[in-house]
Amino acid sequence: MTAAAHRDNPQQGFYGPAGYLRCMTGIVWREGLRFLQQRGRFIAALVRPLVWLFIFAAGFRSVLGVSIIEPYETYVLYEVYITPGLIGMIQLFNGMQSSLAIVYDREMGTMRTLLVSPFPRWYLLMSKLIAGTAVSLVQVYVFLAIAWLWEVEPPLSGYLTVLPALVLSGLMLGSLGLLLSSVIRQLENFAGIMNFVIFPMFFMSSALYPLWRMKEASPLLYDLCHFNPFTYAVELIRFALYAQMNWQAFWVTLACMTGFMALAVFAYNPSKGLIARRGGPGGAA
Repeated sequence: MTAAAHRDNPQQGFYGPAGYLRCMTGIVWREGLRFLQQRGRFIAALVRPLVWLFIFAAGFRSVLGVSIIEPYETYVLYEVYITPGLIGMIQLFNGMQSSLAIVYDREMGTMRTLLVSPFPRWYLLMSKLIAGTAVSLVQVYVFLAIAWLWEVEPPLSGYLTVLPALVLSGLMLGSLGLLLSSVIRQLENFAGIMNFVIFPMFFMSSALYPLWRMKEASPLLYDLCHFNPFTYAVELIRFALYAQMNWQAFWVTLACMTGFMALAVFAYNPSKGLIARRGGPGGAA
């Protein structure tokens, strides 16, 4: 009789806490193995921000001065100012790389196997999101260790207080990547979408220069920066790195993460979202 009950309702034997944990662990472990096998991805994730830190910042140190603004208590070197923005760059590129992996899995059919599992679709996508965020945390802390050798020395407590901010910003940017993966049909289209999303988000933010300088140069650009979610992710990291809290950045980042994730879950819904219009969770026509 027990076996018949399990056949009638398989959720009784599968949908326990241990099953959910096993599912998330498997997805995170798979993403970690993929990251370890793709060493070029790890190196590329560090080369981009390090080039900006060692070359761009060094060249503009004497040209672009940064006045005393929160959370800094004194004048800071330009490379110190742009470090939170470069951390955001790492997480932004990682979010896009994760979405690229999803597009690849969808073309290869792996995504179909994942999405037809008995677990809720939102939970599977959230597990993918957590896995990508965990990978970005490793990249960020390696970058911070290298930046410390370049005289970027936040308070020691900042390396701990920045962790929750990194998790939230990583989830927000990763959920944006999930949303983009639902609208990218082929790998060939990914480069154009990345350029259309990454570079405007990065340059129209406070990653490279304070917003008050942007306002002096172009009020229109200043307003666009205020509507850019990446701006708030960078400011959240900037304040957290100095053991301070920017509540406006926190709430905006949290709201954007929730919105992007909700849209991604809807887009991957087999009966309502964009995937349904392409013939199923595998994305095949």
